[in-house]
Amino acid sequence: MTHLLSISDLKYEELTQLLDMASELKEKRGMGADADLLKNMSLGMIFEKASTRTRVSFEVAMTELGGHALYLNTEDLQLGRSETICDTAQVLSRYIHAITARVYSHETVQELARCADIPVINALSDLEHPCQLLADLLTIREQKSILDGLRIAWIGDGNNVCNSLILASAIVGMELVVACPAGYEPNSYILAQARDLGCDVTITHDPTKAAEGADVLYTDVWVSMGDEEEEEKRLQDLAGFQINTGLLEHAKPDCIVLHCLPAHRGQEITGEVLDGPHSVVLDQAENRLHAQKALLLWMMGNER
Repeated sequence: MTHLLSISDLKYEELTQLLDMASELKEKRGMGADADLLKNMSLGMIFEKASTRTRVSFEVAMTELGGHALYLNTEDLQLGRSETICDTAQVLSRYIHAITARVYSHETVQELARCADIPVINALSDLEHPCQLLADLLTIREQKSILDGLRIAWIGDGNNVCNSLILASAIVGMELVVACPAGYEPNSYILAQARDLGCDVTITHDPTKAAEGADVLYTDVWVSMGDEEEEEKRLQDLAGFQINTGLLEHAKPDCIVLHCLPAHRGQEITGEVLDGPHSVVLDQAENRLHAQKALLLWMMGNER
């Protein structure tokens, strides 16, 4: 694997190996055994969008692996202004060992990958968020011991995280039901790709139906970065798609609740659920670090 632009770039065996590696790194964190694994290696982190978890987890991951991470805000780069994306990718390939990019358009990471001579990681685009799904799968497996056969319900906007969840469910054999308002369905290409992988995703406009018998309930913000002009309409359209105690009652008694954060209590999820006993969102957030350490070792190890 040269790049990770989509979670579907990983085969089942590769995904399982990454999760196993992440679990081992998590268990051994602080023991110093991994301190030199990426010694003298550098990761360039291109950010068009602000971030807490993505930036901190990648920076800490590189530090703990003995490497170095460079934060590259596009306001401080020539990227997309007087210099092309392709030229930027080629120049960075002469300096560093891998690139992560958190961008608005998926075409940007595709262009970076096309031109770079080093691994490119999609740290979020408008189409997918594969790094988030690595952490999500690690969290679900920790809580449920298995992935295959679990029923997971996505409640809300069929956004980039939902798209990656659809593909990940197809790869690992989870049953997925997506509940969203009309007009907020996941990407049609992603749905077709998942079905080609053998996953028959169910799309419904009824959140109660989606939550019925679920092992996992998952949601995300209703207004993502770039959607601010649609905020009022989105809040109205998605008002009935909140994870609350009433919806939780339709899931299995041991259901876990995921949210990739940041969360807006009282919108897509209530504070009672987000801070309650079913919520594993802090474990999920922590696992961004461990999953990304595994990913960096997987992709940069051959560059040594």
